[in-house]
Amino acid sequence: MVVNASAEQTVERVHVECSSLGRHNYIVIMVPTVYTIIFLIGIFGNSLVVIVIFFYMKLKTVASVFLFNLALADLSFLVTLPLWAYTTAMQYRWPFGNCLCKITSAAATFNLYASVFLLTCLSIDRYMAIVHPMKSRLQRTMLIARVTCIIIWLMAALASLPVIMYRSVYFIENENITVCAFRYETPTNTTNNATVQVGLGLSKNVLGFLIPFVIILTSYILIWKTLKKAYQIQKNKTRGDDIFKMIVAIVLLFFFSWIPHQIFTFLDVLIQLRVIVNCHIVDIVDTAMPFTICLAYFNNCLNPVFYGFFGKNFRKYFLKLLKYIPPSVRHSSLSTKMSSLSYRPSENLILTTRKKRTLDVE
Repeated sequence: MVVNASAEQTVERVHVECSSLGRHNYIVIMVPTVYTIIFLIGIFGNSLVVIVIFFYMKLKTVASVFLFNLALADLSFLVTLPLWAYTTAMQYRWPFGNCLCKITSAAATFNLYASVFLLTCLSIDRYMAIVHPMKSRLQRTMLIARVTCIIIWLMAALASLPVIMYRSVYFIENENITVCAFRYETPTNTTNNATVQVGLGLSKNVLGFLIPFVIILTSYILIWKTLKKAYQIQKNKTRGDDIFKMIVAIVLLFFFSWIPHQIFTFLDVLIQLRVIVNCHIVDIVDTAMPFTICLAYFNNCLNPVFYGFFGKNFRKYFLKLLKYIPPSVRHSSLSTKMSSLSYRPSENLILTTRKKRTLDVE
């Protein structure tokens, strides 16, 4: 939506060049419904992940720390979804004020960066644990994991600051509605704000998708090659095929859930820069954007559960929780501490034909 300012008041009054963009009847029904489903499933699933990892698994592995923070990041966004569902159902009318407009918008951006960065760190951790189990012992410590998560949260918060600065409530005069939207261009300054447009859009494309995807893809390819060699020695072709399918599923799920949103984000940058001015094309972008958001954030909010269920210990404690069995108060064994949501330690990674044990990603 291209917005031009006409006056500066408590709620700024603006005029749009292309009216009624993306406000179709099927959108105000379908999108809020999907948002509600994402909210219910996401709150339930991520809350269970937090409970299982914190109370049952006790945050004793590097991977569990990343998954725990991933679930918290998703919850911070999910609590804002009812507001977006209501707003979309009301044809993007925003009745909640300027403060909530900035907070909820920043929460979405924060979740995007935090989730992608945490997934990237999780893939790097898997790579180090499986491909370099001996060398990575000093680097894969709980302290480093916690510090890394703090840095990720700070980076995500920093990436959300421009949203707080440039997203506000505006009254669209020619449509008589109040919306929560971006406006970069001002009557006195267009050059610097054009730079902001390009910076925000490209940072989401490059930092929020391209670089993490390359790292995740590379990490899992190297993991697959290492496991393939191990299973060839052990002559366990079935297990090797299962691991390969799991790795392909992780990479493809990340790629196809985020690539539509990244493409339309780039097109939105071109619209804001007035490279695209055709109202029909702008309407297509504004119509498609909510659906790409649904796809991306639905995958995002399921990620902790998806990754968690790869671990045997997580599945075991998850089933216990569902059966209302309280967490065990006894101390975990050494093997549980070392293997929970992690690759088995180096003593179990000797790839010899003498010990024909399976190599599990727990």
